[in-house]
Amino acid sequence: MVILMAIDNPDVVDAIGLEQVSGIVALTISDHLEWDEAGEHLRMLQAKIDQYLGFIETGELLDSYPTAVGKPVRIDVLCKYQPSDAVSKYLEDARRVVEEYGVSFAWSVPVATNT
Repeated sequence: MVILMAIDNPDVVDAIGLEQVSGIVALTISDHLEWDEAGEHLRMLQAKIDQYLGFIETGELLDSYPTAVGKPVRIDVLCKYQPSDAVSKYLEDARRVVEEYGVSFAWSVPVATNT
């Protein structure tokens, strides 16, 4: 399996999919970077979130993924590294802003398994 790691490319939607059970269209940001204290990572994440919101607001999502018509949308951030408390606060603030656009927002750190 190949995973696209593209937080550093704000012009790319990393993944779009439809959750079969919930009917939610999930737009995924794949974040492979370690969290830095200088904030460059957060600036890249903010740029990516802004691009995703623009993708939704302009109707480009519906043009690119017609299955999304009439369905709720969520932006998911999949982090390779656990966010610090300060970053978690930023993500919570981002969630509130994104939800003002009528879009859900979530983040997680997937647990690696050895199989």
